[in-house]
Amino acid sequence: MALKIAVETLQLVVPSSDALSYADLGTSITKSGGHYIYLLETLGPLPAFLRLWAEFVMIRPANIAVVSLAFGHYLIEPLFTPCHAPALAVKLVTITGISLIIAVNCWSVSWSANIQTVLAVLKMVTIGLIIVPGMLVLAEGKTSHYENFQNAFDTSSLALDKLSLAFYSGMFAYGGWFYVNFVTEEIVNPERNIPLSVIVALLIVTLGYLRTNVSYYAVLTAEEVLASEAVAVSFVDRAFKRISSAIPVLVALSCFGSLNGGIFAAARMLFAASREGQWPPLFSMIHRRRNTPLPALLLMLPLIFLMVLIGDLYGLLNFYSFSRWLFIGLVTLGLMIHRYRHPEISRPFKHSNTAKCNQLNENCMHVKCSAQLSQLQQLIKVNGNHADPVNTGIGCAITLTGLPVYYLVVQKSRIPASCSAMFNSMTVKLQVLMEVIPQEIQTY
Repeated sequence: MALKIAVETLQLVVPSSDALSYADLGTSITKSGGHYIYLLETLGPLPAFLRLWAEFVMIRPANIAVVSLAFGHYLIEPLFTPCHAPALAVKLVTITGISLIIAVNCWSVSWSANIQTVLAVLKMVTIGLIIVPGMLVLAEGKTSHYENFQNAFDTSSLALDKLSLAFYSGMFAYGGWFYVNFVTEEIVNPERNIPLSVIVALLIVTLGYLRTNVSYYAVLTAEEVLASEAVAVSFVDRAFKRISSAIPVLVALSCFGSLNGGIFAAARMLFAASREGQWPPLFSMIHRRRNTPLPALLLMLPLIFLMVLIGDLYGLLNFYSFSRWLFIGLVTLGLMIHRYRHPEISRPFKHSNTAKCNQLNENCMHVKCSAQLSQLQQLIKVNGNHADPVNTGIGCAITLTGLPVYYLVVQKSRIPASCSAMFNSMTVKLQVLMEVIPQEIQTY
């Protein structure tokens, strides 16, 4: 528990610096696409393509699989209590949920946005139903309720060989401030609404996450938290049995909302990359009647299913975290370079001179921490029982496979004319089959 609380406290620094950096970039670079577009505009086409490649092949499918597996666990775990739900049943429910979300996003942008709003409200209700009972338990003032917090910051039990994995899990909880940057072109008044949404959302997530964990530990011991497949269910069974049947469904719906937001945003990155010429042109097209990025949404489905079928929740988290946070650190570095190279660009969200210096220091510190964190697991001598070098190494290797793809395929001068003709013919046939057309109105 000491490691968990210490890491969660440290995570508060990194998201705030990242969030302000992304708010700055989102108001000065008005294209959709998030990480990819920012790397393309600041560091160049190769880092941008590597981020795109890692996102499509590994980061996004694994991230969606992690959240969807949590969705599956919470939805069917109560049906098998006190036993654990069979892994196959969890994965079948997970695949069904993902298919439903992809279908909704293919059908209508407005449906997807409205569902996201409703599920966001339900998520806040769910968090309240966990926080309030936990605070009431603490208010009772019984000694037993405070035992779990004794020596919480005692570093004698700090395990350095698990530190990098703990950071990955901690930052996953706070990650997500960047999703709004994926859809910049679809936001009304982005100069005002991007910084506002990023800052407000980060504050709400931080307060909600910390208070939720305090509530958990007011009722459950660290051992019980680690042993539980669905911590919210275990918490409510102990603290507030009257709503125990509702909490798993509400948490599952909360995960469903996170899946919807992630899929909605990821499709826009593929759309933007195709528009920039680094991805096949088919994926910059939208359905002619529904105006949804149908090809980009369907492209993600096979790899998401594969990740769900072969992976487990924590293994997947370790698998993609290396690349995810490395590239977020590079985006922050790119912001500093972009400011230096283009001082003439209007930046609607910017700080005073003093604040700029502080932000620069924060950015430098974050880039350094991101690089060190990414290498920490490789440098510390660990065994397979205490860390996950296999998943991390595979994640790094998959990212590097983008190098030959970039030099052999993306640079069009290297593609034979016969292959280009065949590819163009296939694109036309798929375009007719899916009823998609190029974007007609420029939105940036």
